[in-house]
Amino acid sequence: MTSEKLQKVLARAGIGSRREMERVIDEGRVEVNGRRASLGDRVDERARIRVDGRVVGAAARSAGERQVIAYHKPTGEVVTRHDPEGRPTVFRRLPRLRSGRWLSVGRLDINTSGLLLFTNDGELANRLAHPSYEMVRDYAVRIFGSVDDSICRRLLAGVELDDGRAAFESLQPLDHGEQANSWYRVRLREGKNRLVRRLWESQGVQISRLIRVQYGPYEMPPRLREGQIQAFTAGEVRDLAHRVGLAEAEAGDGDRRPRAHRRNRS
Repeated sequence: MTSEKLQKVLARAGIGSRREMERVIDEGRVEVNGRRASLGDRVDERARIRVDGRVVGAAARSAGERQVIAYHKPTGEVVTRHDPEGRPTVFRRLPRLRSGRWLSVGRLDINTSGLLLFTNDGELANRLAHPSYEMVRDYAVRIFGSVDDSICRRLLAGVELDDGRAAFESLQPLDHGEQANSWYRVRLREGKNRLVRRLWESQGVQISRLIRVQYGPYEMPPRLREGQIQAFTAGEVRDLAHRVGLAEAEAGDGDRRPRAHRRNRS
């Protein structure tokens, strides 16, 4: 029976990246077959694993072939498996997996629609959302009224928010907004909570609609309607993994990372 490194199994289950799992193991928060685990431990499919006292089920640990899907999230859905308020969640529409579970790559708030990626590989999900890989996030934004050039310049130069300085990498008008609403396309490389909305609101601008249209190199498929799903091809999955250095890491069964802040060129 084959065995794998414990941190690799935990990452695949979606608990965190391999590096994060190494830290969790080192902190004594992981048990294997009732004993405290150590770095370097290997486990097989029969191992009984607990993290912080919670069982890591066999289904989550055996995700199988890496898969990625694109989902066109409607407004009104939340990105969580179980919502205490009973609101609809994005996971209700996803196809069933034979083993493992779907993990979202980052989040979109309840009032934001658009492109949301899911994968059954925990390490891939963590890397795609990690700031060091600088995955671009493009949004189409509809605002009330028009915006003068000085506001656009400030949003590109950077403004101070409660959690630090932030700016759009690019900001392009999509129409000439002479009536009630104007559309813009904006780009970020970080996933702070509600950052697009907070940047516009810092200038007294109110957003009436927000749609994510691109994540990393992948744009929303033009025919993908709200609530629909499109699977990535095997080649697209390999390309996505390569962009975050995952293929290289798997070659040595370790957790090698590319040089920090290597930009994704889309």
